[in-house]
Amino acid sequence: MKIIQPRVARNELPWDIVHNIFIYPERVESTANLGHHRVMSQSLAKILVHTVFSTKDRRPYLRDKILRDELHHYIGGILTQHDCQPIIIGGVEDHVHILSTLARTGTAADLVKEVKRGSTLWLKTKTPDLHDFAWQGGYGIFSIGYSQVEAVRQYIAGQEEHHKKVSFQDELREFLKRYAVEFDERYVWD
Repeated sequence: MKIIQPRVARNELPWDIVHNIFIYPERVESTANLGHHRVMSQSLAKILVHTVFSTKDRRPYLRDKILRDELHHYIGGILTQHDCQPIIIGGVEDHVHILSTLARTGTAADLVKEVKRGSTLWLKTKTPDLHDFAWQGGYGIFSIGYSQVEAVRQYIAGQEEHHKKVSFQDELREFLKRYAVEFDERYVWD
């Protein structure tokens, strides 16, 4: 076996040849060591999402600002129970915006399902006027980068002012276009 070696002093070569086997000193071979307690490695993630969904048929169930604020806090509790960190939750009388992390082991669909389920049950206990409350069947969920957190936080905080000029439908269409999500108008609104 012939090895082409760089022109350096023999004792500076990064390898040696022993019986036609290369030994790389920078590689470490694992061997079972039953006397050694192994430490489990961590899986870490910070997945940021902006979630948007409306009430069924965009009915203005959430006109009462006090109730709406309580709802946003309640949704924050649901997120926390599912290992998702709520950053800001806001919206107006017919829809909600959520900026949160997505749990490392969770799915977007499971997260939205649990938020909708839990908040619907909670809202129906608040007043008889909400006995027929429901969220729309669908939702929009969009990934954001860490550098976008403050801009999205401000956007959600300014929802009341924003929706004096822009409808929920136009807002969602804009998100779908911005994120290049193909959609069919016949199935987006329920």
